[in-house]
Amino acid sequence: MTMLGVVGDLVEDVIVWLGEPVKHGTDSKVEIFHTRGGSGANVAGFAAALHPTRFLGCVGDDHVGRFLVDELGGRGVDVKVQRRGKSGTIVILIDQNGERTMLPQRGASTLLQDVPDEWLDGLEILHVPAYSFDGGPLQDTACDLIRRMKKRGGKVSVDASSTGMLTHFGVDAFLDLMAELAPDFLIGNESEAALLQLSDAGDGGANLARLPKTIVVAKYGPEPTVVHIPGGERMTVPVPPVECIRDLTGAGDAFAAGFLAGYLKTGQLWDACELGHATAAKVLASPGASMAEAC
Repeated sequence: MTMLGVVGDLVEDVIVWLGEPVKHGTDSKVEIFHTRGGSGANVAGFAAALHPTRFLGCVGDDHVGRFLVDELGGRGVDVKVQRRGKSGTIVILIDQNGERTMLPQRGASTLLQDVPDEWLDGLEILHVPAYSFDGGPLQDTACDLIRRMKKRGGKVSVDASSTGMLTHFGVDAFLDLMAELAPDFLIGNESEAALLQLSDAGDGGANLARLPKTIVVAKYGPEPTVVHIPGGERMTVPVPPVECIRDLTGAGDAFAAGFLAGYLKTGQLWDACELGHATAAKVLASPGASMAEAC
């Protein structure tokens, strides 16, 4: 059976659930959780339960890196990593509404380079979070892997990842890069799609024409997901209600995992969205990118 491949970050997440607004200069009530994280690793970890999956990345040659690799491998992921530098950490503050503020130090995750051809063997789709384009050797490596994957006849998925990252990279520069690399799928949430002008909100998707070979999947939280298909076709897939939402961390990664696994199973965009919604719903009550329900 062919595999889903994911390239990107593998880091430690420190999840801080705020019990009250942060009080500057003194103590604030919180709950703290330490979990394996990284957008790429999250997608791989969720997807492995649904479809054979391989992760490609870099971690530090340290005890944290060894723990992260063992944890991800324990989820059934075929883990391929290089080891150099110091493993990264992301501190994620979660407010009472479940919204995130992220403080990343990506460390060794940005150092992936010179990936051997055999790491791509057997992959049908390669998924790349846009964080991978945000500096370090990984930026050039991610672009190279996409080109190599397309040359092999495989498909490529990109997640828009973060409005902060997109703003830092530059919206036009990112869209130009996507037009050049021509991923088969570009996945983003409402704010990311709006920033890139690839959504129906306000701008009518003014930049969709810049990506004539890419299926754009725009998520709107509890509202229907909209799939823009090249040529002007549009699909709207409803999102089932979710009872408990405590932490949005990893929900987008879980959607990507379900979406891509669903597409690999059936080749149908509707089925892919439905499995994406179902997978994302399982993490919304849990600390970080996990399914250990806490509410």
